[in-house]
Amino acid sequence: MKITKSIAITLGLAGILAFKQDKEVPVKAALQAAQVHLANMAAANTDVTQYPRSTKKDGSIATTSSRDWTSGFYPGSLWYIYDYTKDKQWETLARQWTAGLEQEQFNRATHDLGFMLFCSFGNGYRLTKDPKYKDIIIQGSKSLISRYNAKVGSIRSWDHHTDKWQFPVIIDNMMNLEMLFWATKATGDSVYYNIAKTHALTTLKNHFRKDNSSYHVVDYDTITGQPRLKQTHQGYADESAWARGQAWGLYGYTVAYRETKDKRFLAQAQKIADFFINHKSLPTDKIPYWDFNAPDIPNAPRDASAAAIAASGMLELSQYTGRSGEAYKKIATQILRSLASSAYLAKANTNNNFVLLHSTGHLPGNSEIDVPLNYADYYFIEGLIRFERLNKGLAIVSTGGFLTVN
Repeated sequence: MKITKSIAITLGLAGILAFKQDKEVPVKAALQAAQVHLANMAAANTDVTQYPRSTKKDGSIATTSSRDWTSGFYPGSLWYIYDYTKDKQWETLARQWTAGLEQEQFNRATHDLGFMLFCSFGNGYRLTKDPKYKDIIIQGSKSLISRYNAKVGSIRSWDHHTDKWQFPVIIDNMMNLEMLFWATKATGDSVYYNIAKTHALTTLKNHFRKDNSSYHVVDYDTITGQPRLKQTHQGYADESAWARGQAWGLYGYTVAYRETKDKRFLAQAQKIADFFINHKSLPTDKIPYWDFNAPDIPNAPRDASAAAIAASGMLELSQYTGRSGEAYKKIATQILRSLASSAYLAKANTNNNFVLLHSTGHLPGNSEIDVPLNYADYYFIEGLIRFERLNKGLAIVSTGGFLTVN
């Protein structure tokens, strides 16, 4: 599929009209703008094995191979646009960008296979029921559980810095459990479910502080299975609340509750959400600073990716929490409205064709500061689609299928 500039311009004009018709919650306009960016991205990047990730310091686009943890997000965004539009051109494009990830089903060197394979092949299977996609996800789940340590009760996250960590587990890893829950439903083999639930319970026990903020990394002793270090590697300080880490936990425990109906997971998701939305450092537009405890607030960089993840997660959480869910939906609405505004939504033919501005990847590492990030775009698009479905009284969508709400 080749999307020409003329098609992108037409999409852009349609988005302007939609925005004028829907000022309060510009879902249609924002998704129309996303289509312009994604179409231009495909036109500008013809090598479908080099995945758009962010922007380099010199202003050029940063791309990655299939082995990068973010490789599944651009294909996943294409699948979501196909889901939204039902236009077969988007399916063709999504298939082209998804195909290059197939080899990662055998990758046992990363915990991020859920991001890499489920955002891409998972959405693809949900929408097409392609049996090849199903097989790839199942094999990817087998590879993922090879990293599980029964003594620790968790899936190992990183293999680097072995001089520093024995068995590091990061809060981000909660996001890769959804694929394992799906794998049990797809195969009937409970091993995936059991490992995912045990990992969630271990993280629940060790990752959270009294105020319900989370550490980024907990390192375990492989002999005793007990924590030996608790750190916040990508945050301001070990005891600070790194914004994206809070969003990963919120979203991850919401999914864990959905799949297990274990009320401990629902309670934790609510506690994280309450920490997020009630924190004194959360700005009025509800887009958090990169760390809730950053010393240079209010001049600290924002993190639109944390906002998008949290908004999408809170929309699902709102469906499980009765009347209190209205507060989560309200904040999610405010976040999506802010992200859809000109302050965060990039203009066509700018931003290297990414959708959102102002995300922060790894500030302590001087990496990806105040730039676009492909996962910010993915969860923003997902959140918009969820928001629209909720307002229509429909079950909201997840990577694995439509959600059955309580």
